[in-house]
Amino acid sequence: LLFLSCIFQMDTTQESYLDLFPLDAIVYLTPDSENVLEEIDPSKVYVLGGLVDESIHKKLTLQRAQEQSLQTARLPIREYMVKTINTKNYHSETLAINQVFDVLLTYYETGSWPAALKAGVSSGKGYVLPDAVK
Repeated sequence: LLFLSCIFQMDTTQESYLDLFPLDAIVYLTPDSENVLEEIDPSKVYVLGGLVDESIHKKLTLQRAQEQSLQTARLPIREYMVKTINTKNYHSETLAINQVFDVLLTYYETGSWPAALKAGVSSGKGYVLPDAVK
């Protein structure tokens, strides 16, 4: 499990984030959340889920966060990107941990969601920035 505190402090541990931080400081990032991450709050701890729940266990990370009474958020992919036409008709907002980390770090450094999403969301996910559509 990977969690980020103030974006630059990264720790890995066997301990549960529930034991390490107050519940109201934890934001569990999941692509299934109804809440859009609009800003990064340095007083929050962002949990990057380590589960791949795109197909077999859909919404598993959201369910886990809700069971633990945690705040959830998703990256603003739908708000800043558009679906591309592709042969597989494939569109996914589920990203690998390193991609989410790249997005968060780039946003923290630039304050720009378009720049951040460009850095972390590959075109293979079926989403691109509007200016990339031809």
